[in-house]
Amino acid sequence: MHPIQQKLLKLADTYNLGTLPLRDIAKIINEQHPQTIKHHLEALERKGLIEWDKENKTIKKCSVGATINADFAVIPVLGAANCGPATIYADENIIDHIKVSFSLLRNRRNVFAVKAVGFSMDRANINGKSIEEGDLVIIDPSDNNISSNDYVLSVIDEVANIKKIIIDYAHEQIKLVSESTHHYPPIYLSADDINRFIVNGKVIQVIKS
Repeated sequence: MHPIQQKLLKLADTYNLGTLPLRDIAKIINEQHPQTIKHHLEALERKGLIEWDKENKTIKKCSVGATINADFAVIPVLGAANCGPATIYADENIIDHIKVSFSLLRNRRNVFAVKAVGFSMDRANINGKSIEEGDLVIIDPSDNNISSNDYVLSVIDEVANIKKIIIDYAHEQIKLVSESTHHYPPIYLSADDINRFIVNGKVIQVIKS
């Protein structure tokens, strides 16, 4: 998200920006051009992050995950996750928001997105879609019903990965598998690795870039 948009959202916690002249808003956030403020307010409105009622001069923030109308929700993009060598460190910094149809989310609300980096899942099949670099992968962190062959976002030693999970009860181990046109060795985890391994949620959808 653009830094000016971040400043405007933060400012909206304190002020009703709809009552302030663009020039005054620009001065508050140290921006020289009032038209730049208008541009970014319009961008926030398109993203569904604010409701701008010009007639009544009100600007209100929309809550993340809240319904914009009967069909859409705003969800956060929380950084990136590996679809390649494990090099992307996990964090929970919101880098953007996207507006998504509830039908694509399978009517789930408490979800977030991560941006795929790499090609280790370019043969995956999530509702008929692969995961390629730059795609947005929708994660449901509240779905605890993880089974073998599910696609999951996992964190190992603070590094985020998107893989297919294979649960081997007989040998008390977990295998995280890449599905790719390239060769990526699987990741094997034992019961002793439990403190290093977290499943952050199940992959439910892919938004192609």
